Amino acid sequence: MRNALSDKITTIKPSGIRKFFDIVSEMDDAISLGVGEPDFDTPWHIRDEGIYSLEKGKTFYTSNAGLKELRQEICNYYGRKQGVIYDPLRETLVTVGGSEGIDLALRCMLNPGDEVIIPTPCYVSYEPCTIMADGVPVILPLKNENQFRLTPEELESAITEKTKILILAFPNNPTGAIMEKEDLEKIAAIIEKHDIYVISDEIYSELSYKSKHVSICSIPGMRERTIVINGFSKAYAMTGWRLGYVLGPELIVKQMIKLHQFAIMCAPTTSQYAAIEALKNGDDDVAEMTEAYNQRRRFLMNEFKEMNLPCFEPFGAFYVFPCIKEFGMTSEEFALKFLEEEKVAVVPGTAFGDCGEGFLRISYAYSIEDLKVAIGRLRKFVEKLRNEK
Repeated sequence: MRNALSDKITTIKPSGIRKFFDIVSEMDDAISLGVGEPDFDTPWHIRDEGIYSLEKGKTFYTSNAGLKELRQEICNYYGRKQGVIYDPLRETLVTVGGSEGIDLALRCMLNPGDEVIIPTPCYVSYEPCTIMADGVPVILPLKNENQFRLTPEELESAITEKTKILILAFPNNPTGAIMEKEDLEKIAAIIEKHDIYVISDEIYSELSYKSKHVSICSIPGMRERTIVINGFSKAYAMTGWRLGYVLGPELIVKQMIKLHQFAIMCAPTTSQYAAIEALKNGDDDVAEMTEAYNQRRRFLMNEFKEMNLPCFEPFGAFYVFPCIKEFGMTSEEFALKFLEEEKVAVVPGTAFGDCGEGFLRISYAYSIEDLKVAIGRLRKFVEKLRNEK
């Protein structure tokens, strides 16, 4: 038989996170700090709205771009949060999670050979989605000494005449790094200078602990160059509802809606009704969950300080990215040994790019009780390794 698979798909490696989930699922009494998923239930009033839509028989297709009322609420949200006004009918698309939005944007914007700058460490889908869209990923390693922020000098060094898109993902998964307004203004000047576009993945925008999240779309001159990706999974604890959205220039969003129509038809109807309720009345829930995450973040940073484990202070998302270079092991070796000996799963930094070597991603989207047990085991493990030196 002829080869059934495309050459492109066979070159793409599976997610480096999966291995540890498979191992921990077979272990008794293991604690996983590897999943980037809120441990909270979706707030009841949001679930109730989804249930109500089912009881009323609202199980039909919506328009391809999503319910008009939901698109209006999304635009209202960015208006009050970022001061940026979008047209709900022409510049807004409801997607199946933020991940679909990333894939659609890349497929609709790239021609073969166009380059996409991907600062790393980063979410695992950017590089494979670029490759599947016939683009060329340009990996830009960020530095621990810069708190994993993208600097103007780093961006300038990666741009060529083939560069078309910069993927900007802050607050960041896996590092928890943020970009503040003054950082974004410097980046925006380079983007305009070289006439490139930005895909801004802002799925963790509500989980900002130092200051209010600033979207690059709010920087003068950037609205027309930016595709904003966001959703409901992280802020509203709605991962399983699979709902995201895109905001951007009509020229681009129109084509994304067309591709979405052929591939998906529309996002889940029940989830859309629940999302309307989330945007209208969910601010208090978000604030409550964010405060809980912040308490856990501060707990972990204090624990790392006491065990002399280096970790820059992250101010976004729900991850910490401690450095384990002193132990002379690769990130994967450390994570596997820690899992085998102490039954705690963390993710090697290399799952998010080669520059993650020497780091671990630890999620604090878990109860403080589980975190205390897991960090106690980490302290014991670290002390043992240091005594063996």
